[in-house]
Amino acid sequence: MSKFLVLLSAFALYSCAGAAQMAQPAGATRTLIAFGSCAQEAKPQPILQQVADLRPDFFVYLGDNIYGDTYDMNVLRAKYAQLAAKPEYQALRRATTVLATWDDHDFGWNDAGRHYPFAKASKEIFLDFFEEPADSDRRKREGIYTSYLYHYGGKKLQIILLDTRTFRDNLRNYRGELHNQSRYFYPLDYFPHQTSDSTLLGEQQWRWLETELRRPADLRIIGSSTQFGIEFNGYEAWANFPHEQQRMMDLIQKTRAEGVLFISGDVHYAEISKIQPSGAYPIYDVTSSGITSTWHFPTPNAHRIEGPVMENHFGLLSIDWKPADPLIRMEIIDISGNSRIEYTVPLSQLRF
Repeated sequence: MSKFLVLLSAFALYSCAGAAQMAQPAGATRTLIAFGSCAQEAKPQPILQQVADLRPDFFVYLGDNIYGDTYDMNVLRAKYAQLAAKPEYQALRRATTVLATWDDHDFGWNDAGRHYPFAKASKEIFLDFFEEPADSDRRKREGIYTSYLYHYGGKKLQIILLDTRTFRDNLRNYRGELHNQSRYFYPLDYFPHQTSDSTLLGEQQWRWLETELRRPADLRIIGSSTQFGIEFNGYEAWANFPHEQQRMMDLIQKTRAEGVLFISGDVHYAEISKIQPSGAYPIYDVTSSGITSTWHFPTPNAHRIEGPVMENHFGLLSIDWKPADPLIRMEIIDISGNSRIEYTVPLSQLRF
């Protein structure tokens, strides 16, 4: 048995113990969801210990959970094993239920999409590492998108994790198409697609998502590895596929899916963005990206309502189910344990 599989077997015990400890009774009045992204496996990860000490109900990995960037699956396995061996990761698994999706670096290659040649192999390595059951739908279909439904008394919490890599078409390289570049003080990598013949999620995932959004739920947390709620900034984001971004907002309205709130990663800093679609409720996107990674500037974002936070951090959603109108608090906790962002909305604000 490889060192990687030995580690998986050992840490399965931690995962099961964590899940049992954090199981919520039907009458629970509060849910804590911690989340984060962008973690170099070769670096210490004290943020994970901070999360473990908090003992949230869930921790959601939003991608770049390791920095694989390889065509050699043995290298990918070795990097997951490096993460698994960290005491702070082991503490996290003991303390909470871990859910995960991926972004480009753990998918396999920087900014990669559906043309990455080892997507099927990296998928199996990802699912094995996060101990996905053998009979899981994630193992039976293309991609790693999935959802979970939890009951809190008479309320239902749905967590939807998207796959923004497996089906995504190539990005459109920037070649100076913008006429007004005064907002951008840095080189742009990409330019938005201007026709709808490209996709981010793919038809298979879109059909599945419509079914999920039609399921009864009071609050729906949608995890996207790249930012949903920001404006175009020349880097990776839903804004590079504006027709897909609009399709998401149209689908929320079509299905009358209430309680939608996005969490995202990728950019190496934290912020909260807000979009106000016509005829619908506001869509918030809480970005937490910096378990180990940082960036030296935030990009322009007219949708930003809180932040940025440039230091290492994790995100936290605190849901108070007790009031007649439940409260959702969005926070960013930095490496020093300080709450750098705190923004609260009543659940009624996420209604048509």
